[in-house]
Amino acid sequence: MTLIRSTALSDVAEYAYAATAPAESRLIFLAGACPLNEDGSTAAIGDYTGQAVKAIENLRVALAASGASLRDVINTRVLVASTRQEDLGSVWRVVRDSFGDHDVPSTLMGVTVLGYANQLVEIEAVAAVLDS
Repeated sequence: MTLIRSTALSDVAEYAYAATAPAESRLIFLAGACPLNEDGSTAAIGDYTGQAVKAIENLRVALAASGASLRDVINTRVLVASTRQEDLGSVWRVVRDSFGDHDVPSTLMGVTVLGYANQLVEIEAVAAVLDS
C-alpha cells in the first residue's frame, strides 16, 4: 500500500490524504467497529475515550478474523455522537495513537446518534491484504 501526501495541501492534517492498494490485493470492507462487549452491552458508557479504545479493540479483532491488522487498513471513517469538537478530538487521539505512523486517510464526523444504546463512537475501515 502507498500512503499519498501532497505538498499542495495543508500539512496540518494528521493523516495521509489518499492511499492506494496494489492491484493484486484483497480488499476487506469492515462494518463499523462499535464499543460493544462480548455480551452485547455497551462499554464505557458516557466516556468517549473509553468507547474509542473499545472500538479499536473490536476493530483489531475483526481485522484479525479477516487475516489483516491495523497496518493493512487503507481508510477509516470515525463517527462520534457529539456536536463538540473536544469530543471528536478525544476520539481522534485514540485512533491516531492506535495507528501510529500508519496514518491512513480518515474522515472524522460528528453525528446525532449511533445504533446502540449509549453508543458514542463507531469506526469504519477498509483494509487491503496481499495473500501469499
